[in-house]
Amino acid sequence: MMSIKLTPYLVMEGNAKEAITFYQEVLGAEVLMQQAFGEMPANPEYPLPESVADKIAHAHLKIDESELMLFDSFPGSPYSRGNNITVCVTLPNAERATEVFEKLANGGHIVHPLQATFFSPAFGTVTDAFGITFTVTTDTAQ
Repeated sequence: MMSIKLTPYLVMEGNAKEAITFYQEVLGAEVLMQQAFGEMPANPEYPLPESVADKIAHAHLKIDESELMLFDSFPGSPYSRGNNITVCVTLPNAERATEVFEKLANGGHIVHPLQATFFSPAFGTVTDAFGITFTVTTDTAQ
């Protein structure tokens, strides 16, 4: 059976850096990866507002045997306190990611279409028929 990894993915309201520091102090979190929006490759179709250049586009933390991911909500994206957690589903390849994404979308709705990005051959967000939001990606280490 192919592996599936589930990780809580927190959507922050512009305070991801503070949350990372808090989780380091309180939970002993180790930062495995952290990238600001301004560090991402420029996309002329979607110019980056200067106000978010230093905000966190993606952070990956290790806390003992667990992992946690988080990012700052992009300006204009819907954000709701108490509803700001998704489950990141990491799959071994784009084919398996596509299969799982399509099945999760059945009866639900696609938030961000599954597509290739600079960090993953398949990345997208979908809310399933039960109202649970999943971010689907591939394991880039493989």
